[in-house]
Amino acid sequence: MKRSIDAPYFDYPWLSGSRTMGHPSSDCGGNVAHCIVTLIEPRKTGVEHAVFRIQLLSANGDVGDPILAKDRAEAEIPTLMKLNRWQWWLLVGLNIFFLIAGQTAAVLLGRFYYDKGGNSTFMATLLQTAGFPILFIPLLFLPSSPSSSTPSSSIPAKYICLIYIALGILLAADNFLYSLGLLYLSASTYSLICATQLGFNAVFAFFINSHKFTPLILNSVVILSFSAALLGVNETSDKPAGVTKSQYAIGFICTLGASAIYSLLLSLMQLTFQKALKKETFSVVLEVQIYTSIVASLASVVALFVSGQWRSLGGEMHGFHTGEFSYVMTLFWTAVCWQVCSVGVVGLIFMVSSLFSNVISTVALAVAPIASVVAFHDKMNGVKIIAMLQALWGFASYIYQNYLDECRLTRSRREMEANETRVASC
Repeated sequence: MKRSIDAPYFDYPWLSGSRTMGHPSSDCGGNVAHCIVTLIEPRKTGVEHAVFRIQLLSANGDVGDPILAKDRAEAEIPTLMKLNRWQWWLLVGLNIFFLIAGQTAAVLLGRFYYDKGGNSTFMATLLQTAGFPILFIPLLFLPSSPSSSTPSSSIPAKYICLIYIALGILLAADNFLYSLGLLYLSASTYSLICATQLGFNAVFAFFINSHKFTPLILNSVVILSFSAALLGVNETSDKPAGVTKSQYAIGFICTLGASAIYSLLLSLMQLTFQKALKKETFSVVLEVQIYTSIVASLASVVALFVSGQWRSLGGEMHGFHTGEFSYVMTLFWTAVCWQVCSVGVVGLIFMVSSLFSNVISTVALAVAPIASVVAFHDKMNGVKIIAMLQALWGFASYIYQNYLDECRLTRSRREMEANETRVASC
C-alpha cells in the first residue's frame, strides 16, 4: 500500500484501560482503507485516556491535499500565529492580492522594458530574483520555529546546501527562458502560454510527489495543452515590432519550457520540504526562497558578465525611449514586483498549500492578458479568446477535482468523529 505524502492527521482521545482496540481499519469508515495509529501522550482526566494520532489513508493509499484544506489550516495556524478565522482569511486574501498584483505588474513591466529599448535578457533574468532582500522583512518578524525532525533523521548541512545550489541554478535557467520568451512574445500571448504550468504541475506531481492522476486532472492537462498548441500555430498572433516568425517560435518554445521547469521546481521544492527539511513553516519557506534566489542571482550575474551584455547596459540606459530615470525605475520596480509576488507565493504555500499557490498564480496569468490589452493595446483576437476559455476550462477542472478531494477528506473526518463518539460511549 502506497502511503500518502501529506495525509492529514487527527488527534483523538481514546478510552483505554480494559478496552482493547481492534485493528485500526475497523473504525475508519467506508472510504478509508487503513489508519496509522500512534500514541502521542498518555494523560489522566478523571479516567485514563491516551491521545492517539490517526493518519487516514484512502483505499488506493493516497489522500490528496485539497486546495482549501481549511480544517488542517485552521488547526495549524492558530497554534503558530494565534489567528482566528477572519484573520486567517484576511491574510490569505492579502497573499492572493500580492501574488496576482505582483505577477501581473512584473510581466507588464518586463514587456515595457523590452518595448522601450531594453534588450538584455540576462538583466531581465536577474531582476526576477535580485530583489530577494525584501524577503528578509517578513522573516525578521517571524520567530524561529523548532525543528520537526530528530537529529538522527536530519540531512547534513552540506547536502542541504547542494540542494539549494541545484534549485537556484534551475531557477536561474527557468527565469532566463521566461525572459527570452517575453522578448519575442506579447504580454498577453506570453501569459496564456504560461497557464500551461498547471498541467505540467499535475504531471510532475504524479511522478515526483505520488499525487493522483484522475480523469478530471487528465482533462485539465489535455485542455491546457490544446490551449498552448492553439497559440503556437496561430499565424495571425500579434508579435512585438520586429519579431520574425522564427523568433516567435523560439519565444513560444522558451515560454513553454519555462512553464514546465517552474512546475518541476514546485515539485522538487515540495520533495525538499518532505524528505530533506521535514518541516514547512512560514520562516522555512521564506528561507528556501531566499537561499535559492541568492544562488539564482549569482548565476544570473555571472551569465550577464560572461555573455558580455553588461557592456551594453550603459548605452541601453541612455537610449531608453522614456529616459534614464524611467529606465532605472523600470528595473527597480520590476525587481520589487517579482518579490511582492514571491511573498504572496510563499504566504499561500504556508497558509494553504503549494497547489493552491500554483492555482492562484494561474489565475494571475489570466489577468495579465486583459491588463496588457489596456496597457499595451495588445490585440485580443478570436484565437486568444478561445485559448483563454480553454485555459479557464482546464483551471475549472483542476479546481473541481480538488473540491472533490476536500469533500472526501471532510467526510472521512466526520466519520472519525462519529467513531470517537461511539467508542467514548462504550
